[in-house]
Amino acid sequence: MANDIRLNDGRHMPVIGLGTWPMDDAEAERAVATALELGYRHIDTAVRYGNERGVGRGLAASGLPREEFFVTTKLNGPHQGDGPAIDGLRESLDRLALEYVDLVLIHWPLPQRDLYVQTWRTFERAQEMGLARSIGVSNFKPAHLERLARETSVVPAVNQIQLNPYVTRQEHRAYHDEHGIVTSSYSPLGKGGDLLRDPVIGEVAKAHSRTPAQVILRWHLQLGLVPVPKSSREDRMRENLDVFSFELTPDDMRRISSLDKGGGVDSDSAGH
Repeated sequence: MANDIRLNDGRHMPVIGLGTWPMDDAEAERAVATALELGYRHIDTAVRYGNERGVGRGLAASGLPREEFFVTTKLNGPHQGDGPAIDGLRESLDRLALEYVDLVLIHWPLPQRDLYVQTWRTFERAQEMGLARSIGVSNFKPAHLERLARETSVVPAVNQIQLNPYVTRQEHRAYHDEHGIVTSSYSPLGKGGDLLRDPVIGEVAKAHSRTPAQVILRWHLQLGLVPVPKSSREDRMRENLDVFSFELTPDDMRRISSLDKGGGVDSDSAGH
């Protein structure tokens, strides 16, 4: 696959994905089919999004061979534990009309339930069974990843976390880099449009004759991150994918990274 990144298990993941939260089935079907036609090859969904059937229909409508696209899904709280994780993944595959997903993530560690280590061991088994090509986590903090390292044998291929120039997560990224975990960014363009209207982003965008969204996504790519911007509009999808023909300067990168406000989602790691 073009424009991809190598995971620690030897597989490759396209470096830009289409996020599908909070689309319903009908919107997801249209968006996925359009995205694949435009050249996207990485589609991101989750059980909790409630749109896996729509995503599956969009994948089927594309007519692409299975090996041509990469699908990520995530299992949430009700599917933590041994049996529930396998059953949950099989149910996801049924809704997606796929024999396997390329990547399955534990959506939240839910430390108060203390099932994420057991769930991770089950993910290892799901990978051996061929239900998922790669396995990873989402919303895990370094402490959760440290526990997985102590108590299990497989390092997550990916940790998908909220990350953008306002929430740069330097500690998380450093840990991931040290342990060979790819960082995937959700809400990569921020929330509510504030980041897109930031004057620093605007100045950099103007200097490169690009849009603010393109500059932000390019920042992610040059940091080695895998952003999954959500959009169901064809023009926005096209714009978000057109980020491979320019490069930000070191000063651009520094200025954008300096926008960090710290923090993240209030429920980070608690989840649902």
